[in-house]
Amino acid sequence: MSLPEVCVVFLLRRGADGAEVLLGRKRAGLGRGKVVGICVEVDPGEGADEAAVREARKSLGVRVEASDLLFAGTVEYHFPTRRAWSRQATVFVCRRWRGDPVERDGMTPQWYGLDAVPYARMWDDASRWLPGLLRGGTVDARFTFGADLATVVLTAE
Repeated sequence: MSLPEVCVVFLLRRGADGAEVLLGRKRAGLGRGKVVGICVEVDPGEGADEAAVREARKSLGVRVEASDLLFAGTVEYHFPTRRAWSRQATVFVCRRWRGDPVERDGMTPQWYGLDAVPYARMWDDASRWLPGLLRGGTVDARFTFGADLATVVLTAE
């Protein structure tokens, strides 16, 4: 079964106290209230990198060039009790962009030091793969969520 495609982008910068990642609290849609990276569905005929460029501008007002996106891997999310939520995500990190992130309709952005990422406010899978990714690693993982639609019950890497 082919899963709907999404992309996730994590903007990284050097802050006063070290490396920081830009995350945002979702204000609408799937995952409302959770802290997430820049995430968007990939439109038919569109590449994941094109979707990432489009969404960075739309959701944060920053200009990202596709050539500045670093492919970091893939993550599959399976929700057996709500199949419409299942997705396959292409993950990127980005260290160059133009403009300052601003709050838009769907997301309230905030910079976090790598040791202060609020994993308890994110999807349950994030703490299993995001720390390594933020420190320069890659990801290739599959997560299955339980009937509560919040807790990971099976992990495959």
